[in-house]
Amino acid sequence: MTLDTVKHATETPDVEQPWAELGLKKDEYARIREILGRRPTGAELAMYSVMWSEHCSYKSSKVHLKQFGEKAPENDAMLVGIGENAGVVDVGQGYAVTFKVESHNHPSYIEPYQGAATGVGGIVRDILAMGARPVAVVDPLRFGAADHPDTKRVLPGVVAGIGGYGNCLGLPNIGGEVVFDSCYQGNPLVNAGCIGVMKHEDIHLAKASGPGNKVILYGARTGGDGIGGVSVLASETFDDTKPTKRPAVQVGDPFQEKLLIECTLEIFAEKLVAGIQDLGGAGLSCATSELASAGTGGMRVELDSVPLRDASLSPEEILMSESQERMCAIVEPQHVDRFLEICEKWDVIATVIGEVTDGERLEIFWHGEQIVDVPPGTVAHEGPTYHRPYERPAWQDALQADDANNLPRPSSAEELREQVLKLVAHPNQASKAWITDQYDRFVQGNTVLAQPEDAGMVRIDAETNLGVALATDGNGRYAKLDPYAGAQLALAESYRNVAASGARPLAVSDCLNFGSPEDPAVMWQFAEATRGLADGCLQLGTPVTGGNVSLYNQTGDVAIHPTPVVAVLGVIDDVTRRTPIAFAQEGHLLYLLGDTREEFGGSAWSEVVHGHLGGLPPKVDLDREKLLGEILVSASRDGMVDAAHDLSDGGLVQAVVESCLRGGKGARLVVPDGLDAFTFLFSESAGRAVVAVPRSEELRFTDMCGARGLPATRIGVVDGDVIDVQGHFALPLDEVRTAHEATIPALLA
Repeated sequence: MTLDTVKHATETPDVEQPWAELGLKKDEYARIREILGRRPTGAELAMYSVMWSEHCSYKSSKVHLKQFGEKAPENDAMLVGIGENAGVVDVGQGYAVTFKVESHNHPSYIEPYQGAATGVGGIVRDILAMGARPVAVVDPLRFGAADHPDTKRVLPGVVAGIGGYGNCLGLPNIGGEVVFDSCYQGNPLVNAGCIGVMKHEDIHLAKASGPGNKVILYGARTGGDGIGGVSVLASETFDDTKPTKRPAVQVGDPFQEKLLIECTLEIFAEKLVAGIQDLGGAGLSCATSELASAGTGGMRVELDSVPLRDASLSPEEILMSESQERMCAIVEPQHVDRFLEICEKWDVIATVIGEVTDGERLEIFWHGEQIVDVPPGTVAHEGPTYHRPYERPAWQDALQADDANNLPRPSSAEELREQVLKLVAHPNQASKAWITDQYDRFVQGNTVLAQPEDAGMVRIDAETNLGVALATDGNGRYAKLDPYAGAQLALAESYRNVAASGARPLAVSDCLNFGSPEDPAVMWQFAEATRGLADGCLQLGTPVTGGNVSLYNQTGDVAIHPTPVVAVLGVIDDVTRRTPIAFAQEGHLLYLLGDTREEFGGSAWSEVVHGHLGGLPPKVDLDREKLLGEILVSASRDGMVDAAHDLSDGGLVQAVVESCLRGGKGARLVVPDGLDAFTFLFSESAGRAVVAVPRSEELRFTDMCGARGLPATRIGVVDGDVIDVQGHFALPLDEVRTAHEATIPALLA
């Protein structure tokens, strides 16, 4: 077969090309021809197809995402914002922290182990590319119904992939969530986050500048796994009625990645790189075009220099391959020998594949023949922009009118007791220890909080005990009822979780998981959620530093619940002052902070007891959330509380159960005046937390809450081995523990 060179493409304008099979629209293909002034070569078509995919170009979402910049709050901590591999914030003492959350949803449904494993590998390399040492990972997960047979295929594989890859890298898994809902049956959500630490002067950016500087590809050899990969796979719905693009899922090698991490960090330490980019979605197509586009010149690449695992790969396949554990660096000529020497020391393959030019084109050659000649910005950053039509769905009013507050409530103390046990045993509220015990949460010795705590926390300086905390949250049921409020509730819960641990919330990353953007109802959900998150971050003063959009999470015409997952990063000056969730000291007084109202729309109680979704989610008061956060951080810093737990899914009773079981102590609770026992236990009003206060600190704590205007109601005491709601029922801890801990093993063992 004749090689499709630039010269050949110019001479054969009418050759039929498989643009539709590669996921391009007719007008997109026409636009490529217009940009080039000719038809693209096969290699150019491959590059544009993956880089203009939904996953890489954000063509349906970027018109809405710009709000994160337009509404960004002023924040002196922001060092690197949206547009790089990951955001970077200043956490004090000369340290900077980079963090990000991304999705690997579609690949994880097809090949659960490798899909999840390579999701971890990809997000770790994003963090590494910023110049940071990765120090911890998190994993927000969503699966179909817990008792569905396919969940037993997908969940164990995903968990094993996350644990297998992360554990081998020696990175503690400190947080995340696991949620079950039938809406995720054909589209599980596997989101992965990572935190990295560096000094300010060590920040690196993805750009190729300086004519004559060398382009070095290093890491694993390029293979046929993941050709098209997540770029194509995540840009189309699954459909049971017709064939779906399902390219091979990438195959990960965590031991190769560990070598790559240590090799890269040594290269950084010797200041040998002028720019760097990891190879993830779209592989070399992404790395070369983005580096060249962000630089000041062009780039020439000799594609036949790329080390291969499979010698039969075509140039197009090499450019589209998403083989893992690869990085691309821009290196000044005088540093090349030392760069290669360090790679050899770490047994990492490194090859000079090109150089930066003083032109304005990305030029790629194959055995001396030019196969790519494009303006790099048109590939990397100037893809299509769609203003998708969106419309509030016709069913939204009826859904909101079906008020969960009208559902039948328990009519006796015995029924109330039964519903508490049913709630804490439900897969969404039950202990996830069967899952999290497969992760190493304490490797490296710097983890100070991890699941099932409100937030994960790691120490980043052993001398000063400076630390950072990270929490991820997102309630798809709330967002289905009201996407704007649902996104703000996700932000508020994550913010509250970080504050409850004693850390000051600082910045946000997000992973926005939605159905098909071609559905106006889904685009309305996306537009509303994005607007809600942007408005909420502005009000809380927590800028969005970066994130990910995952669309087409849909099978046929059935979309997932809109699921904006929000990660909040916080900083704590001294991790020894952290606040755990455990009620561990008898005699400590329990205080409920915030206002409790009859709010059951989208609640765990309405789902568990009635299988119901309807009404409005809890009201959001971000000023109250900010005040609550300030109180929780101050109380932790000044030793006024020994335990704190945010109130969210399942309400007060879920929080009390988790804190009692964590500390091995019971609690005596008294229903406050003005509340009935049912609302007291099950309401999911936002802006609330329960804290355990030593008697010696009660006056100081209540004075602080009173002075700041935060409602603080004494509701009980840590005591014994029973959860006793006085005047209503008592639950021995052993009985509660059995109900709470038996569910997941019974479903999945």
